[in-house]
Amino acid sequence: MARFIADQRTSYRVPHAVSCRLLGVSEAWFYKWHKRTQSPGAATGLHTTRDYRRDTIDRAVAVAFDKARGLHGSPRLHADLRADGWTVTEKTVADSMC
Repeated sequence: MARFIADQRTSYRVPHAVSCRLLGVSEAWFYKWHKRTQSPGAATGLHTTRDYRRDTIDRAVAVAFDKARGLHGSPRLHADLRADGWTVTEKTVADSMC
């Protein structure tokens, strides 16, 4: 929908405010989307600090899982990561394994 609003401005010179009002979305939502498309994280999809941290945890869990040859579950991987200095919950480890 945001791409459609942006295209209306480019193709037909319809202001963003008018398109947002007609489609029933807030201008703040549109500008937040627009800001994200211009950010350095646009190519990777990692826009926030939380996104970066989760990606890092996902990678660490994958490495720990491979190191354990796929034999350990989330409780054991959680213990391994905690021993390596990570501050992470068992539930986050389990979510990263999916």
